[in-house]
Amino acid sequence: MSARKQELQDRAIVKIAAHLPDLIVYGDFSPERPSVKCFDGVLIGSPCGASFTAMTEKFSTAMYMDRGAEQLVEILNYYISAIVEKVLIFGGDILKFAGDALLALWKVERKQLKNIITVVIKCSLEIHGLFEAKEVEEGLDIRVKIGLAAGHITMLVFGDETRNYFLVIGQAVDDVRLAQNMAQMNDVILSPNCWQLCDRSMIEIERIPDQRAVKVSFLKPPPTFNFDEFFTKCMGFMDYYPSGDHKNFLRLACMLESDPELELSLQKYVMEIILKQIDDKQLRGYLSELRPVTIVFVNLMFKEQDKAEVIGSAIQAACVHITSVLKVFRGQINKVFMFDKGCSFLCVFGFPGEKAPDEITHALESAVDIFDFCSQVHKIRTVSIGVASGIVFCGIVGHTVRHEYTVIGQKVNIAARMMMYYPGIVTCDSVTYDGSNLPAYFFKELPKKVMKGVADPGPVYQCLGLNEKVMFGMAYLICNRYEGYPLLGRVREIDYFMSTMKEFLMTNCSRVLMYEGLPGYGKSQVLMEIEYLASQHENHRAVAIALTKISFHQNFYTIQILMANVLGLDTCKHYKERQTNLQTRVKTLLDDKFHCLLNDIFHVQVPRFPGDVQDEQDKEAEATRSPVYEDLGAKTVRQERIIFIIDEAQFVDGTSWAFIEKLIRSMPIFIVMSLSPFPDAPCAAANAIMRNRNTTYITLGTMQPQEIRDKVCVDLSVSSIPRELDSYLVEGSCGIPYYCEELLKNLDQHRVLVFQQAETEEKTNVTWNNMFKHSVRPTEDMNLYTSLSEGRKEVCYLAGSVRLKNLSPPASLKEISLVQLDSMSLSHQMLVRCAAIIGLTFTTELLFEILPCWNMKMMIKALATLVESNVFDCFRSNKDLQLALKQNVATFEVHYRSLALKLKDGLTHGEQEGLREMEGDVIECRILRFCRPIMQKTAYELWLKDQKKVLHLKCARFLEESAHRCNHCRNTDFIPYHHFIVDIRLNTLDMDTVKRMVKSQGFKTDEEEVIFSKSELPKKQKFPENLSITEIREKILHFFDNVILMMRSSPDDIIPLESCQCEELLQIVILPLAQHFVALGENNKALYYFLELASAYLILGDNYNAYIYLGEGERLLKSLTNEHSWSHTFEYATFYSLKGEVCFNMGQMVLAKKMLRKALKLLNRMFPCNLLALIFQMHIEKNRLFHFMSQHTQEGSLPGKKLAQLYLQASCFSLLWKIYSLNFFLHYKYYGHLAAIMEMNSSLETQNEFQIIKAFLDFSLYHHLAGYQGVWFKYEILVMEQLLNLPLKGEAIEVIAYAADALGHIKFLTGHLDLAIELGSRAHRMWSLLRNPNKYQMVLCRLSKPLFLKSRSVIKLLGLEMEQLLNLHLKGEAIEVMAHDFRSLGPPALINDQDNSPQTYPKEEYKHLVQVLGWLWDLSVTEEHIFSKAFFYFVCLDIMLYSGFIYRPFDECLEFIHHNEDNRILKFQSGLLLGLYSCIAVWYARLQEWDNFYKFSDKAKNLVTRRTPTVLYYEGISRYMEGQVLHLQKQIEEQAENAQDSGVELLKALETLVAQNTTGPVFYPRLYHLMAYVCILMGDGHSCDFFLNTALELSETQGKLLEKCWLSMSKAGVVVLGFSEFTGDQWLQTVLSLPSWDKIVSGSVTLQEVQKNKFLTES
Repeated sequence: MSARKQELQDRAIVKIAAHLPDLIVYGDFSPERPSVKCFDGVLIGSPCGASFTAMTEKFSTAMYMDRGAEQLVEILNYYISAIVEKVLIFGGDILKFAGDALLALWKVERKQLKNIITVVIKCSLEIHGLFEAKEVEEGLDIRVKIGLAAGHITMLVFGDETRNYFLVIGQAVDDVRLAQNMAQMNDVILSPNCWQLCDRSMIEIERIPDQRAVKVSFLKPPPTFNFDEFFTKCMGFMDYYPSGDHKNFLRLACMLESDPELELSLQKYVMEIILKQIDDKQLRGYLSELRPVTIVFVNLMFKEQDKAEVIGSAIQAACVHITSVLKVFRGQINKVFMFDKGCSFLCVFGFPGEKAPDEITHALESAVDIFDFCSQVHKIRTVSIGVASGIVFCGIVGHTVRHEYTVIGQKVNIAARMMMYYPGIVTCDSVTYDGSNLPAYFFKELPKKVMKGVADPGPVYQCLGLNEKVMFGMAYLICNRYEGYPLLGRVREIDYFMSTMKEFLMTNCSRVLMYEGLPGYGKSQVLMEIEYLASQHENHRAVAIALTKISFHQNFYTIQILMANVLGLDTCKHYKERQTNLQTRVKTLLDDKFHCLLNDIFHVQVPRFPGDVQDEQDKEAEATRSPVYEDLGAKTVRQERIIFIIDEAQFVDGTSWAFIEKLIRSMPIFIVMSLSPFPDAPCAAANAIMRNRNTTYITLGTMQPQEIRDKVCVDLSVSSIPRELDSYLVEGSCGIPYYCEELLKNLDQHRVLVFQQAETEEKTNVTWNNMFKHSVRPTEDMNLYTSLSEGRKEVCYLAGSVRLKNLSPPASLKEISLVQLDSMSLSHQMLVRCAAIIGLTFTTELLFEILPCWNMKMMIKALATLVESNVFDCFRSNKDLQLALKQNVATFEVHYRSLALKLKDGLTHGEQEGLREMEGDVIECRILRFCRPIMQKTAYELWLKDQKKVLHLKCARFLEESAHRCNHCRNTDFIPYHHFIVDIRLNTLDMDTVKRMVKSQGFKTDEEEVIFSKSELPKKQKFPENLSITEIREKILHFFDNVILMMRSSPDDIIPLESCQCEELLQIVILPLAQHFVALGENNKALYYFLELASAYLILGDNYNAYIYLGEGERLLKSLTNEHSWSHTFEYATFYSLKGEVCFNMGQMVLAKKMLRKALKLLNRMFPCNLLALIFQMHIEKNRLFHFMSQHTQEGSLPGKKLAQLYLQASCFSLLWKIYSLNFFLHYKYYGHLAAIMEMNSSLETQNEFQIIKAFLDFSLYHHLAGYQGVWFKYEILVMEQLLNLPLKGEAIEVIAYAADALGHIKFLTGHLDLAIELGSRAHRMWSLLRNPNKYQMVLCRLSKPLFLKSRSVIKLLGLEMEQLLNLHLKGEAIEVMAHDFRSLGPPALINDQDNSPQTYPKEEYKHLVQVLGWLWDLSVTEEHIFSKAFFYFVCLDIMLYSGFIYRPFDECLEFIHHNEDNRILKFQSGLLLGLYSCIAVWYARLQEWDNFYKFSDKAKNLVTRRTPTVLYYEGISRYMEGQVLHLQKQIEEQAENAQDSGVELLKALETLVAQNTTGPVFYPRLYHLMAYVCILMGDGHSCDFFLNTALELSETQGKLLEKCWLSMSKAGVVVLGFSEFTGDQWLQTVLSLPSWDKIVSGSVTLQEVQKNKFLTES
């Protein structure tokens, strides 16, 4: 039977009948219109009060996208369907759903009314009983009030050939409305006639004071009364009540057989969008939306209300006209019903699929048209229309077998109330008034009235009519210009105007400047600024007007307004004043007899020339009017130079275009226009102007991200905004000013933005939650506009727990997206909606996977069209996408004249060819992205909840196949062995997939496993004993050379075929997959991928994104609090481990240590907290280490879960020993030693050679830094022995390259620069072959530093050898000798080792460094890698400061810093930005530009506290300290009071840096050198000598020849003399003379010149 029911429900005729009452389904379908039919019956009216309306309002204003139409549909239909079902069970026929109310009919003969009334009362009481025990949902009161009426009823059918409507009218209809109005919640009210006709013996009532109607208390049947028998008898009177075999059906209409003729007749009563839904076989909820629409409520009051025949013809005439008017603008009649003694039409603009541009304007235009027509129908007494705009619920409400498409919401109520409380006029609400973009003089604000059911409707306006009236003085630019508000992001546009105006004034030739831009781009603001600039000049005048859409339909309107403003008529208050002024102005321009021709254009009453016959004068006027206007315009322009400014020029009427075109050709005028793209082809005159050689046509671009940031700060008057808000607005606005403003309004409406007084930066306790509380600031020149009164500043924050990315879009922007979406074909709409499920960015492969019944060719063709329509952008790679996101489309010039020269015949062919090219681009571009994020959010919200889940599941199943590292990285997890812990697979795994996953993690399958007996075990290679250090070094380097040779000779077996794609996979696979699992409610799976994301971004050096995704993970962890499985514990441990790593990278060591200890505790590896436990644990771990080192292990014998645990432990311990090394207290040294041993043990326990090698390298580095001489050497030899036994393929090659890089880095830290260069060069060659950009850039960065420090420089100060300089002491006579020699004999000359004469600069010294920098630059540009580019500029600044030449200019370096200092990778990375700021500060200190020095020194100071044991941090802090030394010199020279204290503090800080010993001795020479500077400045020559000798000794040992050279000059007293005599002017002269690298390469710069600069830079 259920299958039979399903078959019946699938029939189209049954679906159509579900939208109609039996009264229509089983009607006679008379072709006469109007047709009238009379009968008797009982009516029940059952509204739910304000409950559903209030609920709709609550949902429509919800912040987040997960609260919308579907939840509302579920609640509405839960209650309404219960009422419908009860009515149907009791034999009723649901006539209409009017919003949240319904009207039901029991149609019977009059003699049966008595019994049927009893049945209906029983039904009413049971309806009340449905909700008495129900819990209130959503905090709303869902109860009903019921009115009953009985008697004579008339049905009126009306409409046209395509659409029919019906009404029930008569006294009974009026009575039921009055009865339900009397009812309170849970009341049943009987109308007077119903009380007269009912069986009073069966009903207990309660009288209502002063009313004939009564209230039902309950039914009181006699004891012998059998209601079932009574009910069966009564239902026998009903024509279409299901009985017999059909008794299980609620309606007989559910069993309709297919009948094409009947179906065609029924279709006329159903809205077109419903028929489309039925044809497309969509679900009932498919059309249910919370949607911005415009409601037009029309009420007609008749002169003879009670005569059906009279009002029928009037309703018919009104309906036909309303339908024809609405059809033009895609509006529809949703309901027609009798309402308070009148007939009301509920019309809606903006139904799904029917959204059109300028919807509100069209609605008002239609309302005025309908009002004017209906007012002329003589049978209609009063026409009242209410128009309201906003979000309402549009959807199918009711039961499965009986439902209707309706609209519910506060805006529906407001329109209805305005219609009734302001009779006889057209009224609108403030939203409609603001959104119409019509002049204010089209409206009149009305006095407020208290309206039933509407708490605060806001201002109400009367629409006076949309026929454009020439209202002089009211067509000015509608945009305001504020003195304190800058025009942001439009410098280029203003430059166009200034240059064009200059040409016009100089050449006296016509100029036309046209700005085209989509609505919201700020065209009016540009013209307002242009008007202001034009009015600043005395030799010409600016005349500016703004047009509206209505202007286009008024002939000659634009010229009328322009000429009125030119002649000064815009300020006249009366036509007589206007006439007098006009005659005075044109007296010398026109003959008196032609003055009367100006009457129509300027609305004056100049008398005709006396003596002329009327007809002759009219003929002459017609013939001369146009030439007279042209002559008047020409003479006026010749009298004074005028700049005409026209806003919204797309609304210029055709006659005015022609007039302007003639003026341009005949006389010199300057016209500036702004216009939106023409909706249709422009007229010939407009085309001619656009193609004129003197026309400049500018297409406005969007604002750039920084300009949006500036705009937000200026609009909010704040000095900074949160980074999250900045990203949200930059992405959401797409650079469109209007979008940005609407997004801000939406945030303000939901109270998301919090404003606080800006406070000075103070030290606060850093917590995890405030670690990344980072705000972005506007550009410096915006500071003037972001301050409050008296220089006070506010900052903006986000309210707690707000998630911006989940916010629902503002209604205004949603409407724009719906207009675009509804203009597409149904197939394109489906594609866009499916893409919205995937996310903002998606791939063609995934889209094809979820599109229903599409082939690839169809999809590519549709995508090409949508890309052409700017719905999507396509990209070949994620790098192209990221590059595009950094820069919005800029303003550009269009040369229409050149385009006009192309052959018109080829236009269609060209369009087709362009589409084919676009299809080719889409095929090549696998990544697509929504051009407007608002479109994605809007399309996403259109899906039903169950449909979303199905599609999210499809996406997840597809994506999880690629949710791991890329093929280059062997498809492993970012968190080692992570997938062994958590069951996250949706798809069933076949055996091949399992084997591939196992193999990717380092396990062997059965077929690959080889078991050796003890005698068969392959012998492991070992380093020969008794080798000298030199021999060991050569053997190591030879090994790496052989590996490189093998890689080059057999690349197919060793080198991966493609470069690493992990970063792209994060954006297009793993992040979307996590979001799909969140949407599916699979929080454990989503958590898994968010942790993978955090780990991946830490690998990529992006601490901010890691922090963001850990935040997402934390929210999910809280939702899984009830789980106590090992997988849940491991996820918690991973979470804390990653948090610890983020804290470590951010220099927050106390937090990092706390997090890492938590992680280890969860991993069952407690780290001791006191010395006693430390000693005990140390003993255990040393024994374990001895055990592991002495036994032979077989790789791959541990389960994956155990390996995941061990890898995570090793990671935590590696960070812990580095943290403890930062503190120089003795007991911390022991904690660090224990952590290093525990890392070794965990790594050895994994039995994985690659992990063991990494642990050996870490252990060696620890012993280097801890000062354990000889111990580190053992582990470096062990590393090499492990490498010698690795198979040279796959991951082993990467481990060898990693080892070469790590060893080179260790040698750099320990000061062995030669070996660091040798190892680093080999690591560079290997990583370049392995095609891993992230590893490659790190190797280049590391290699550049030893090359820089190793630069050779041999100095000879005339008459003194180097050895003599080294033996001099900075005392008395020696200094005097040096001073005399230096001053009298000139600057130092440089020599090489073979020749004492000046030579050209030995470019080989820097050639290798420059080559590495060139590779680094190429990589940063190719990969768009911000870190490598920043490091490149860091080295460039070092070269300028210390090497005496320029590789990249200082201005270029400074510009890079300005543009990228807020980059999330640089901002939250310790060291690099510190180094860049400090280098700039040192530069300005040498120039003695102290204001600039303080600016950058303060920025650097804020980063000093992020202390990490990394090379970058210590390089940065060294530069920072140098800047402080130069500042100390300034203080001493100025004899500042605190100079001595500053010197002591600075010396202590330098000594502390040396004592911490966290990055090895490589930085010691520089730090000792700075200490010597401080000592000599403070007059402590003895200490200075000690520090210099120590630094020289270290430099000699390390081979730091550049530092050694500088130290030699310092020891010789050169720098000391420089401190006293070298001025900022001399430094500036030196800077200007610094040669570029190109000049050095060409040999045009002598070595002597470079060395002079090198000396001066160090000074």
